[in-house]
Amino acid sequence: MSAPSDDLLKTPLYALHLELGARMVPFAGYAMPVQYPGGLMAEHRHTRAAAGLFDVSHMGQLRLAGAQVAAAFESLMPMDVSGLGLDRQRYGLLLNDAGGIIDDLMFVNRGDHLLVIVNGACKAGDIAHMQARIGNRCQVTPMPERALLALQGPKAADALQRLTPGVGKLVFMTGGAFDWQGADLYITRSGYTGEDGFEISVHASRAEALARALLAQPEVAPIGLGARNSLRLEAGLCLYGNDIDATTTPVEAALTWAIQKARRSGGARAGGFPGAARVLAQLDGVQPVTRQRVGLIAKERVPVREPAPLQNMDGQHIGQVTSGLLSPTLDQPIALAYVNADAAAIGAELLAIVRGKPVPMTVSATPFVPARYYRG
Repeated sequence: MSAPSDDLLKTPLYALHLELGARMVPFAGYAMPVQYPGGLMAEHRHTRAAAGLFDVSHMGQLRLAGAQVAAAFESLMPMDVSGLGLDRQRYGLLLNDAGGIIDDLMFVNRGDHLLVIVNGACKAGDIAHMQARIGNRCQVTPMPERALLALQGPKAADALQRLTPGVGKLVFMTGGAFDWQGADLYITRSGYTGEDGFEISVHASRAEALARALLAQPEVAPIGLGARNSLRLEAGLCLYGNDIDATTTPVEAALTWAIQKARRSGGARAGGFPGAARVLAQLDGVQPVTRQRVGLIAKERVPVREPAPLQNMDGQHIGQVTSGLLSPTLDQPIALAYVNADAAAIGAELLAIVRGKPVPMTVSATPFVPARYYRG
């Protein structure tokens, strides 16, 4: 167990993490558990086999409201907000004027407002950006009084159903309001592991009690940031600041699946978002991309971590690893990377340079481990 310096922010579960013996580290300005006494590998495998509880209260929760809220939010992103059904959730990308990604986020249509979840390290900038760009068209209200828990794994629904009956009826990327012992919860069936699971917004004053109730379920164990990272990488999901940032466009980042037809060229509400000219030109093939995010699997059991440089078989520099580790599920090194567009084909072979030695790798489709989202 380790306590961080006093200048770090503490989530509502801080005391519980210490009680459980977590090793605490600084992350996004908060003291966060990187792992518990059982270790990263055990936590990773438990989440894949049963259910893991994550404290993600460092994330930012925002309420966007007003008569123009959907159109206003669409002016910041290439996503379809106006067509999103009640209690439906969608992945979004805030873009800058060059089409670079300011942050990736999740948003839900709650009827009278949008609930938006942003990354912890980006939330201050995101809030300022939204207030500056659309604050005159809708109300942008941070909700620091809310905590956020994630329950992930194939047995997550069994555990959560005992506390909040009816939650099992949710399907992937939908949400609903629930009550637990008088505490109002908003629960979405989503997460960051590739497994079935849920994210639970709860008032900070009730977060520890809810976490203890979840941990009392036989399927559930606490999981730290270390396993959260290895799980998301196996799922082929981007980590902001590593795999996407303000210099990467959605097309370069291989996130074009997140741009709905209505916002593309010829769509009902095409363009109208920051960097639209560049992003749509890349989407349409008018402006070629010079680099592409890809998945990589190593042929040798040598972990390849960021920022390892990448070379083609002729020894020419062609890219760089942005996230990488030894996959606990596959027992093989996996990575996400950016490579020159002409080296991005599935099956292409290249070399990662690790401590001066070449490690052969193959460009792979992602996810590395098949997703098991519940779609009904």
